[in-house]
Amino acid sequence: MQDRTLAGALRRSLGALLRRTYAHFTAEALGDDPRSRDFVVLDTLADQDADSQHELAERLGINRTIMVRLIDRLQEAGYVTRTRNPANRRSYVLSITDEGRKARDGMREAVAERDARITASLTETERQRLNELLSLLLPDPEPLGTTAYLVAQAHYRLRRMGDARLAGTGLRTRHFGSMAALEALAPCSQQRLAQGMQVTEPAAAQIVDELVRLGLVARGQDPADRRRYALELTPRGRECLAVVRDAAEGLQAEVLSLLGDEGERELRALLTELLAA
Repeated sequence: MQDRTLAGALRRSLGALLRRTYAHFTAEALGDDPRSRDFVVLDTLADQDADSQHELAERLGINRTIMVRLIDRLQEAGYVTRTRNPANRRSYVLSITDEGRKARDGMREAVAERDARITASLTETERQRLNELLSLLLPDPEPLGTTAYLVAQAHYRLRRMGDARLAGTGLRTRHFGSMAALEALAPCSQQRLAQGMQVTEPAAAQIVDELVRLGLVARGQDPADRRRYALELTPRGRECLAVVRDAAEGLQAEVLSLLGDEGERELRALLTELLAA
């Protein structure tokens, strides 16, 4: 019998595996020289503005103090702008400038060298096939795009497709994991939620704040420790679980329509091999 929970839908989703691969490539880049870190930040902002420095830091796994210095430097260079976030006046939206896009394009050589190192576990035939399958997920892929580029672009596209399916709910694709964890664990402490999501507590706290503002999560008192909150899904939050699950399943159906069953299985196997190495 098929698991009808949101977590079950995410386990069957290629998007979740693609997100892990994207995170792997990003982590490798952040451990490289400063140009690689600059490229990752600029490439991420080229796809979508960041709601705040904190949100971008957690998304990329960069220490928040380092992120502040990094954005300061990119803003000084004229590559990034900060504008007050209308949804939260205490934070700033980060956007890439035209000069930032040009700088990002000039950093591709360093990315290509790292790409070859990360994909060294694949044969040349496997690497080419991986790139072909990733290209099928994109409407207009760059002809000479590296594997890292294609993974990032495919991840971004699936995220936008998921966001479109959640339009009107206030939720976004990045909330899939937190809603799945809450379905399985609530009522629970914020610390337990962070462990279930495999993120830091500050990252979990930011997501919880978003879900509380949307009226999907309530902070009650933990009976085991009255100094801590116990997070619970509200009635509206429980109703939204079905909406989010349908969005995840619909997104997977779109992936299958682009790749076919065999192509999806092949891409899943290649990404798994890449992560295993």
